[in-house]
Amino acid sequence: MENGNFENKEIQERGLDISQILIRFIAATVVLAITAFFTPGFAITGIVPLIGAAIVLTILDYLLNLVTGINASPFARGITGFIAAAVIIYATQFFIVGYSVTILGSVIGAIIFGIVDYLIPGRAM
Repeated sequence: MENGNFENKEIQERGLDISQILIRFIAATVVLAITAFFTPGFAITGIVPLIGAAIVLTILDYLLNLVTGINASPFARGITGFIAAAVIIYATQFFIVGYSVTILGSVIGAIIFGIVDYLIPGRAM
C-alpha cells in the first residue's frame, strides 16, 4: 500500500495528473483564441485548428517542462519562459493546418498569452 501512495505522489509531483493536463488544455484553448484575436500576424482559421493547436501547445509545454524543467509561461521564468512560450507558439504552425503565425506575431502572442494566462484561472501553458 505504501509503495502505491509513493508512486501516486511522485506522478503528481512530476505533473502527470490527467486533471491538470485537462485543465491546461481547456485554458490553452481559451487563451489561444483570445491571443490569436488580438495579435497581428497570428491567425487560426477555425475551431478544429484551434483545438489542434491547443493540444500541440499543451504537449509541447509538457514535454519541455518534463525534459528541461522550464515552465513555458512568460511570467513563470522571466525571459527563459517568455522565449520558450514564443518558440512553442511559433513551432505549433508546423503541426497544425489552419494555424499561422509570424516570428513577430509569436513574440507579441507570447506577451498577450502571458497576460491572458495570468488573468484566467488555471495554467494554460
